[in-house]
Amino acid sequence: MMAGRGVGLTAAGGPARHIPVMLSEVIEALDPRDGKHFIDGTFGAGGYSRGLLESARCTVLAIDRDPHAEEFARALEERFPGRLKFVLGRYAEMREIAEREGIAAIDGVALDLGVSSMQLDEPERGFSFSQDGPLDMRMGAEGATASDLVNALPERDLAAIISMLGEEKRARAIARAIVAHRTDAPITRTAELADIVARVLGRRHDETKHPATRTFQALRLYLNEELLELARGLSAAEHLLRPTGRLAVVTFHSLEDRIAKRFFAARSMPAPRASRHLPEQGRSTFLPSFRLLNRRPLSPSKDEIRLNPRARSARLRAGERTDAPPHALDLASLGVPRIALPA
Repeated sequence: MMAGRGVGLTAAGGPARHIPVMLSEVIEALDPRDGKHFIDGTFGAGGYSRGLLESARCTVLAIDRDPHAEEFARALEERFPGRLKFVLGRYAEMREIAEREGIAAIDGVALDLGVSSMQLDEPERGFSFSQDGPLDMRMGAEGATASDLVNALPERDLAAIISMLGEEKRARAIARAIVAHRTDAPITRTAELADIVARVLGRRHDETKHPATRTFQALRLYLNEELLELARGLSAAEHLLRPTGRLAVVTFHSLEDRIAKRFFAARSMPAPRASRHLPEQGRSTFLPSFRLLNRRPLSPSKDEIRLNPRARSARLRAGERTDAPPHALDLASLGVPRIALPA
């Protein structure tokens, strides 16, 4: 789970408690200059937007699907009049959102994935098992909740979700326990679900990670379609960025990072030849649409992790747009898991 989308401002204009992960590294990667235009696709509490606006006389189109983010945006809009515009929506739809706002091309996109600290720290949102709350997990305000999923899906489908999106080895045993428990009463609380998983997996006294972590991650990713959203968002950014525009992506677990890694790799390297005997003129010409800014992902410093332990799993990947045309989106090649469940 992510460490937080930023120290923004409270509705009253004071500092918020949310800490932006790798803020200086993200701002350096995006290279804000006067007159440039950026999209903060995962606004949260506004940490990256604020960093951009403070660094240069630029403008930011801020997007977030969480209605709670709007109060932080209003404070920044007042502080930077005419330079920040907040839109409630999904970052995968940034092309359509930008078109509605009259924006044809941009100079940079920031994506900070997963859930924000303000979502994790509010028990009523149901993202965390550290404090009991309703089993919700929705990033937006509509659609099914995590409680709906665990109480309605067949055991086989629950096991598939927990296995593929949580990378949980004992997914079948957990799904079996969930189904057995819900026959007596619906599962409606985060602590209740966490306890079911913990009883299946057990927990050593020296274990720092809660045994339900992977199950909660899986349900959250499935419910909010986060990996599909990421793939579509990366493609949308590729279409919107003008030449020399920058894309910075902060991931927090292996599934996210794999998609970001494959995206940049596929768009910055020549396509492999099918055979060494194939004539050169028989190959289609590959034009890389990105130049990598860091060959290996950047990680938070030890000082940052000490101040913000939730940042420890963060990885930053960034690239600069070339003048080549964008490539077609291929979900399978990016490693987006396909979980075919009945409608």
